[in-house]
Amino acid sequence: MTTHDFSLVIRVPQSPEVVFEAVLNPRAWWSEEITGGSSKEGDEFYYHYKDVHRCHIRIASLIPNQRVEWTVLENYFSFTKNPAEWTGNSIVFEISTDKGDTVLKMTHVGLSPEEECYDACSSGWTNYIQNSLYKLITTGKG
Repeated sequence: MTTHDFSLVIRVPQSPEVVFEAVLNPRAWWSEEITGGSSKEGDEFYYHYKDVHRCHIRIASLIPNQRVEWTVLENYFSFTKNPAEWTGNSIVFEISTDKGDTVLKMTHVGLSPEEECYDACSSGWTNYIQNSLYKLITTGKG
């Protein structure tokens, strides 16, 4: 079976440094309810949204101004048959430059159309990346 990981790309006129710092601040673009560290390799943080979604994430690797990789250590969804659907997935942020812009590609490795949460999760990521993270990068407020 072939899987297709979920990816999004945004382009901004800001520097790779600004984009990198924004990615490292998920409280500003994903949820103010995040607890724990999110700015250096090995940091772990916890996200929750009501009793619908909870996850525990580790910063697996960082290459300043180029790449951030998260590993989902634990996950809980109240709306899927397999509540641990994201457990073991990676969420990768790749930063590059092209024609004077900074390009951010976010890939959720393991989130594919075969997964039960795909519609809700891909819609959520689209909002968080193309709306909230984009605004944080371009205006300073997510």
